[in-house]
Amino acid sequence: MQMPKRLGVRFSIDDFGTGYPSLAYLKRLPVDEIKIDRSFVREVIDDASDAALVDTILTMAWHIGLEVVTEGVETRQVFDFLGQHGCRLFQGCYFGRPCPAEEFSAQFRQSGETAALGGG
Repeated sequence: MQMPKRLGVRFSIDDFGTGYPSLAYLKRLPVDEIKIDRSFVREVIDDASDAALVDTILTMAWHIGLEVVTEGVETRQVFDFLGQHGCRLFQGCYFGRPCPAEEFSAQFRQSGETAALGGG
């Protein structure tokens, strides 16, 4: 991983928090970001333990210089909670449902045309 890193490749640990060796990876591997698994994010509003875990993961990651992506953001409440806790990278259906690349491209082009016409 060191050679690609020197060439500018960035590495991410996906589904962080779901496997036992995750903390060891942070110390040993040249990673740039972690993605907090959706299993912690899903109940962050209603479960104090999940809220504490997400907050702790965010704080720990920033202290060791990692970016954090939160997976599974499905509602405005979860998005607001994460934003209030300093998260700035998100992934989830709150922003749009998964779709084929062609459909995404068409939606993207249409939103650009709407913005160009002053509609958004």
